[in-house]
Amino acid sequence: MKYSPIAVALLCSYAQFPSVALAADEKKLTTTTDEVERITIEYRQAYRGDVPAAALPQAITTLDHQLLQDVGVSTLQDAMDFTASAARQNNSGGMWDSFSLRGFPGNENMPAGYLINGFSGGRGFSGPRDAASIDYIEVLKGPGSALYGRSEPGGAVNIITKKPQSLTQGYLKTEWGSFDHQRIEGDITGSLTDDIAARLVGSYSDSDSYRDFVGQRSTSFTPSIRWQLSSDTSVLYEFEWLKRDQLFDRGIVVLNNDFNTVPHSRYLGEPDDGATSIYAAGHQITFEHFINDNWQLTGGFNHRHSTLRGYSSDTELSASRQSLYDDGRTLTRQRRYRDYASEDSSVRLELNGEWNTGALTHHMLIGADAYRYELKTGLYRYRGGKGSYDIDIFTPEYGSQPLPEVGLLYENLEHQRALGVYVQDQIDITEHWQALLGVRMDVINQEILETASNTDSSRHDQRFSPRLGLVYLVNDQVSLYSSYSEGFLPLSGTDAHGLPFGSEESRSFEVGAKLSTNSLQATLALFDAHKSNILVSDPVNVGFSAPLGSARSRGVELDANYQAPWFDVQLSYSWLDTQTDSDSVNADWGVPIPKGSPLVNVPRNTVALLLSRDFYLANASLRAGISYHFVDDRLGDAADLSFRLPAYQLYGAFVRWQMTEQLSVAVNANNLFDKSYIDSSYNALWAYPGEPRNFKLSVSYGF
Repeated sequence: MKYSPIAVALLCSYAQFPSVALAADEKKLTTTTDEVERITIEYRQAYRGDVPAAALPQAITTLDHQLLQDVGVSTLQDAMDFTASAARQNNSGGMWDSFSLRGFPGNENMPAGYLINGFSGGRGFSGPRDAASIDYIEVLKGPGSALYGRSEPGGAVNIITKKPQSLTQGYLKTEWGSFDHQRIEGDITGSLTDDIAARLVGSYSDSDSYRDFVGQRSTSFTPSIRWQLSSDTSVLYEFEWLKRDQLFDRGIVVLNNDFNTVPHSRYLGEPDDGATSIYAAGHQITFEHFINDNWQLTGGFNHRHSTLRGYSSDTELSASRQSLYDDGRTLTRQRRYRDYASEDSSVRLELNGEWNTGALTHHMLIGADAYRYELKTGLYRYRGGKGSYDIDIFTPEYGSQPLPEVGLLYENLEHQRALGVYVQDQIDITEHWQALLGVRMDVINQEILETASNTDSSRHDQRFSPRLGLVYLVNDQVSLYSSYSEGFLPLSGTDAHGLPFGSEESRSFEVGAKLSTNSLQATLALFDAHKSNILVSDPVNVGFSAPLGSARSRGVELDANYQAPWFDVQLSYSWLDTQTDSDSVNADWGVPIPKGSPLVNVPRNTVALLLSRDFYLANASLRAGISYHFVDDRLGDAADLSFRLPAYQLYGAFVRWQMTEQLSVAVNANNLFDKSYIDSSYNALWAYPGEPRNFKLSVSYGF
């Protein structure tokens, strides 16, 4: 057997080899010469076969655990700022992670889709993803439908969670910071028996924020257990539980392009609405079996349940109903109640391995998967018009008006069922040439019941998703590649005739180069992606949507990691040219959008840079670094091409002092120069301000 993807035993006693122990997440790697058997478990990412990422005809960016720890991220959204391919999108009142990849934002009314260990994880309402259980993050660029089924053309984000280890280790960390930030986080792993290892990761935070009245309280709990059934077979079970309470927050208003119309701390909702509550629970089982030295069978089951419920007072966006445009100070609001829920179950089985036909070596993936997804979106609303439910944006008097009663606006009950099969073969043609051939077929059934109008609809669809790639290995360090792939994404909702919208369709072409040396890993990619069947306003049936739009994104990306003797550099840069590819009408407001219009919240240039180094000072071990983030100006409202968000630059810094082998102290500073900026927006009256200068102190005890 070449190696086990689930467990590698390093037997070092009596052999005079130092035993290498995987350190706790808050400690560095340590080497001992104790004459004790040390067993370390290594995990290879499932659903990729035996082809290393460096040999794939695809750009892949990894946000490793060192980066996440250095910059002190606590959510997935914060981590995504360090890949320039991602841009922040409207986050629906702070209720979920929302980002675009390569310019394609997906559905604005749903969270950004992401994978957890290769399974769907972002679908539903699990809130901002807590980083405590994240080991590292892969950004798999380009359409992933040929392997994962439904996918955005910009790519897929795959979160790799922390896994059980046999060596007992762990840490406890506490944080304090600006705006009464308080957080405690813990992680412990070790063996229960010779064949069973377990891990427990948890976090609790209770914090205010730079926004008046807006705070959050969240708890996450993620235990996991791994059972080595035999030398070739193992089972891993991971559980996830999350509870989060947070005031719904649409941000600030911007009048006449004055981004300081009101202080960026000004909350324009109603504190008496109370917190919106998010609850999520997930189960994931992974089975791995080595049939022989060349072939492996991998399977798994994933189930996630989530709910989002709560009231909000949202700024009215209709100009004819908005008093603010009359006197410049009286803001008309709607009151809403959301009752959202989702159930997502999926199963996957994959056979991968290597075989030869003459002079050709084949790296095969053969798999099948299925899912059942149930989505409930119920929205209740009060909409009274001018003077009915308002607030003064300059001298707000919260609670001065009775909270209006809400009535049902709509309630969609959607059921999706899908079955997919796929085959992929990466062929070693010669010493220098490799070709990738892949295809996937999906059968999708979708049923939607809109209870307010008692409209029932269904759809049956079949999709083929091909993937082609070519790799030229110049030498052991440099490779060139090209690829073409197609994808799809089922749309939720119905048209004017009560029929489902079908699926968005995408295609993407990419060429690139990869460099890998002992000190430098870099990828340069050029791509051209197109998406069609995007929802726009139905030109015939006013008030309804239809899948008639299309958009295009072209760009250049550079991702590089350089490890010099005295410092480390991580650089991510993207240049994007995004635009609508057809004349259309905006689905929300019925406004004409001409061909060539930019896509919302997508900057043309983005830079993310992190410089760090380890050094000793007065016999103390320290690690310090600075970060730089540049985001170009971008469109702030898909229906108003004149509203653009200004460019901004942010600087950050961190220092971590390893006081003893167990105890460390870290300080993180963000937005050092207190730059005022807009993070993202949906409309000039729903513009979300970025966080001002803030600091965080953390103390960690590792064992």
